[in-house]
Amino acid sequence: MSAVTTAGRPRLRLRHWAPRVVLALLAAFALVQLIPYGRSHSNPPVRSQPRWDSPRTKELFAQACGACHSNLTSWPWYSNVAPVSWLVQHDVNDGRARFDVSMWRQQAQPEAGEVANAVRSGEMPPLQFRLAHPEARLSSGDKAALAAGLERTFAAGPPLRVSAGGDAG
Repeated sequence: MSAVTTAGRPRLRLRHWAPRVVLALLAAFALVQLIPYGRSHSNPPVRSQPRWDSPRTKELFAQACGACHSNLTSWPWYSNVAPVSWLVQHDVNDGRARFDVSMWRQQAQPEAGEVANAVRSGEMPPLQFRLAHPEARLSSGDKAALAAGLERTFAAGPPLRVSAGGDAG
């Protein structure tokens, strides 16, 4: 028995509207690709770097933090697809503004304890980054090593200057 409205016409069923909804969503997805935000993918030059306390701290930092907190960001394919590109661009811009090891001691940096606590508590790296980058999921031992290494790095001497060719010196 077919469902009938009071006007005597059959009710429109989901299967009649589904193709239209899908087409509308595809059209909206295509239109948002025209918005240019999120595709600049600039990596400004590295001006100076910290004197890392150890190669292990530098490695752990690059693995879990470097994509957003340095000027050495590797831009994955999805960083070109809106609306995900908007989130990626925002996260990198925000990360560099808060703490950028490529501008070591040339911009205001947070306190060592603040950065170490963010790593220890799991606040950093953020969940959306860990979901997209499994290598950024640090074990509790790696978190402790990174946090302690960052504290020692913050306490180290002056930054390493980087020459125009990109070599530290």
